[in-house]
Amino acid sequence: MSRHIDLGALLAGCADDSFDDGIRIDAELEPLAGAGGPVKPAVYEGGRYQHDRRWAASGDSEATPVIVIDNVPSQANRLEHALRRHRESISIPEFTLDLSGIPHLPSHLPKSLSSLEFPHRNADAYLRDSELNGEDFMKTETGKAIFDATAQVCGPLIAWFPQALLYGFWQSHLGKNRQNTKHARAWVSEIVGWQPASTETRVLGLKGDALNLSTDESVTSNPNDLTDWDVGKEAGSKATRLSEIGHGQVPFMGADAPAAAVSFARVTQRATVSFAQLRRVGLGTGAPDADAAVRALLVALGLHAHQLAFGRGFALRSGAELRPEATTVTWLGEDGDKSCDLNGAAGTRELLDAARQHAESVGVPLDGWVRKAKTLVPKENLRKAIIATWPVLDD
Repeated sequence: MSRHIDLGALLAGCADDSFDDGIRIDAELEPLAGAGGPVKPAVYEGGRYQHDRRWAASGDSEATPVIVIDNVPSQANRLEHALRRHRESISIPEFTLDLSGIPHLPSHLPKSLSSLEFPHRNADAYLRDSELNGEDFMKTETGKAIFDATAQVCGPLIAWFPQALLYGFWQSHLGKNRQNTKHARAWVSEIVGWQPASTETRVLGLKGDALNLSTDESVTSNPNDLTDWDVGKEAGSKATRLSEIGHGQVPFMGADAPAAAVSFARVTQRATVSFAQLRRVGLGTGAPDADAAVRALLVALGLHAHQLAFGRGFALRSGAELRPEATTVTWLGEDGDKSCDLNGAAGTRELLDAARQHAESVGVPLDGWVRKAKTLVPKENLRKAIIATWPVLDD
């Protein structure tokens, strides 16, 4: 029997006295090249993939080798990116750190950073090292509230950083004698490739050069600015080969060759949202209806983010373009597990709007919702660090 996920279901499932467990989303994914087409997993230090062994089903006689194509923290980043891209239609809170006042930043760097892309969300050093209207952000009324907030007294976070209550945070950048608040993620998502055909294949190749310049030619160069170099070794300087500044034919062989994309028997994604973890979230005001409204809003936000990020074909990285072939949504309830239908991004958007309006009606603080982003600027110490990293180079 199918179950409809509406606001009433979320409020009941997230209530303090509920015995419902959460929602699970399972998707069978297919590479754009078709079943068995190579997919490039995330690569870690040393050119390694994240290998594992998993039980595909409870009756299996042995675990199946897998490679984690996109892990939990990476998936959270992609979900936040989706929220940022669609912020205007969602009206989620946002701070932007304006970097336009830093001279000569390279063009490939962003001219602003969004709070929806801060690596540590509300616990991020960029937030700590910023100013709002000329005042140290941590000393403003809003800043004090955000940095003092916890999951159990979450008003400032639901108002300004709801994503932190969904994807977790650890306040570890204030020093040992200050707050070190932690909150585990309630939303967990992962993409896995099952039964890799090979894990040792490398991409062999040759970087060509139309003039076939000598790769052994010694040059003197500035590693920070390769536009300035000359043939020959200057006294007291370290010699560099011409191949190291981009000239000549360079083969990629053996250990120097990057790991290749992998063909899998199947690729799956599993996402879960835990009602048990969300029941740790509350306003601290002794108002159970408002607490349930906070949690329902977070679940609706997570479902919408998932639909925006993964409800259609998506690209994780070069060589990892996937599309959902079949998706199953399951309500994990007290009276049994039941399949659900999210009705696409339009359905989750409608659910999110209803959850936000209800939360507002029961007194949940939503200061940052449905308003323009607040603009921050770097404090002088952060400004100096950015300029030291990216100094002005002579033309």
